[in-house]
Amino acid sequence: MSPGPQPVLRRLLLVSLPLLLALLTASFLGLGFGVTGSGLRAIWEALLALDSANLVQQTIVWRIRLPRVLMAAEVGATLSLGGLVFQALLRNPLAEPYILGISGGSAVGAISGILLGLSRFPGVSATAFAGSMATLALVVVLSSGRQILKKDSLLLAGVMVNAFCSAMILFLISLTQDSRLHNIIFWLMGDLSLTDMGQVRLLALLLAPCFLLVFLLSHAMNLLLMGKETAMALGVNIKLVTMTLLVATSFMISATVAQCGLLGFVGLVMPHLLRLLLGPDHRILVPACILGGATYMVGCDLLARIVPRQGELPVGVITAMIGAPLFIFLLRRSGR
Repeated sequence: MSPGPQPVLRRLLLVSLPLLLALLTASFLGLGFGVTGSGLRAIWEALLALDSANLVQQTIVWRIRLPRVLMAAEVGATLSLGGLVFQALLRNPLAEPYILGISGGSAVGAISGILLGLSRFPGVSATAFAGSMATLALVVVLSSGRQILKKDSLLLAGVMVNAFCSAMILFLISLTQDSRLHNIIFWLMGDLSLTDMGQVRLLALLLAPCFLLVFLLSHAMNLLLMGKETAMALGVNIKLVTMTLLVATSFMISATVAQCGLLGFVGLVMPHLLRLLLGPDHRILVPACILGGATYMVGCDLLARIVPRQGELPVGVITAMIGAPLFIFLLRRSGR
C-alpha cells in the first residue's frame, strides 16, 4: 500500500531540498565559468551589481550566461521528466523520448519549419509539435494499435521510427544549400549558445502546465505499475491517463527541441539514477526528476564550455558521451 500524504510530503521535502541546493550550486558555477572566464567572486559582484564599473562582466552574466543556464535547466527538467513518463507507461527503463523517436520527429518538423522560413515561435514550434505528434501516432500504430501499454512492441516501433526520422533529417539537410546548413547542423547537436531571456520565459510558460499535469497524475502512474487489471480495479481510466501523459510529454519535448535541438539520453540517465536512489514512487520521482534533470543539464552545459581549450562543444556531444555507455550497460543487463 502507498504511504499517506503526510509521509510523502516529508519525504518530498527531504529529497527536494538537497536537489534544489545542487541545482543552485551548479547554476552558480555555470554563471562563473565559460570561454571568457570570470571567477566566482566577480560573478557574485555582477549578480548583486556590487561593481557598477564593470559593465562588461554584468553584461556577460545577465545577458549571456544567465539565460543559457536557465534554458539548460528547463531543457534538462523536461527531458528527464519525459523519460520518466515513458519508462512508467512502458514499464521499460530503456524508454526515453530520444530513443522512441519523439525527439527525432520534433526535429524533422522543426527543420521543415526552418527551411520554410518560419519564425522560431510560433512557426518552428508548431511544426516541431506536429512532427512529434505524427511520430507518436506512427509509433502507436506500428506497435499494434490499441495495445499502447505493450512495452516491447512500442519500444521496437520507436527505434524503427527514430531511424526513419534520422534518414529524413539527413535528406532535409541534403536539400539545404545556403548558410542555414551550418546553423541546422550545429542546432541538431544541441545548441544553447543563442538563448535569450525571451526564449526562457516563453518555454517556462509552455512547460509549467505540463509539469503540473504530470505531477497530478503521478499517483495514477504508480497504480499503472501494478498492472493493467489492478489499475482498472482501483479506478484508473487507463486509456485517458496514458494518452494525456503521452500528449503532454510530446508537447514538452517538441517545445524544447524547437528551442535547442536534439539532446539525447538525458531522459535515460536521470530517471534511472533517481529510481535506483529513491525507489519507484512517482509522487517523489516527478519533482526529483525535474530538479535532478535540471542540475544534470546545467552541469553538462558547463562541461561543454570548459572542456575544450578554445571555443566550446555542442552540449549534445556531452550528453551523448555520458548517456550512450549507460544505454549499452542497461541493454546488456536487460538481456535484449
